[in-house]
Amino acid sequence: MRILVIYCHPVETSYNAALHQQVLQSLRQAGHEVDDCDLYAEGFNPVLSREERLGYHEVPSNRLPVQGYVDRLLWAEGLVFCFPTWCFGLPAMLKGFFDRVLMPGVAFDISDPQNVKPSLTHIKRISAVVTYGRPRWTAWFMGDPPRKVITRYLRLLTGGSARVSYHAHYHMNVATPQSLDAFKSRVGLAMGRLA
Repeated sequence: MRILVIYCHPVETSYNAALHQQVLQSLRQAGHEVDDCDLYAEGFNPVLSREERLGYHEVPSNRLPVQGYVDRLLWAEGLVFCFPTWCFGLPAMLKGFFDRVLMPGVAFDISDPQNVKPSLTHIKRISAVVTYGRPRWTAWFMGDPPRKVITRYLRLLTGGSARVSYHAHYHMNVATPQSLDAFKSRVGLAMGRLA
């Protein structure tokens, strides 16, 4: 399977960086063709400019500022996201990726505003590897926006056909080396079985 890995963390020595490397290693060992998109390393600009917003509905010229990322998304059959949860949401860099790349003519067809149609129907698999500083009940209390974006919104853009898996390590603030190792191993196994 052709898999686009979208990784979002600024620190190369972080636990998220170790999870990212585990994701890449396990996917490649399982025989997948992997495109590794490290948003920070690539210097992705998350800011939707005034000009981009004004041309947001102008298909296909709306994609020109992010054409390379659009091409990578359209190439993929599967998406794997690896990111931390900050302030109970997506990191700004990743939110900006969604704002700028998941646009009309790419992620959905809005030519009939009464009947918006999904356009990522080529995506068959979506997975996420996510860390949270706080415990699961706190994320639940806050509505767990990252989980909903991955498991509901992105799946909606595939027409509901993509299989979705969500792997979360909660309460990183009290994590132990054992819990971190165990989660990383579970992630490796899950990526090895991704099909």
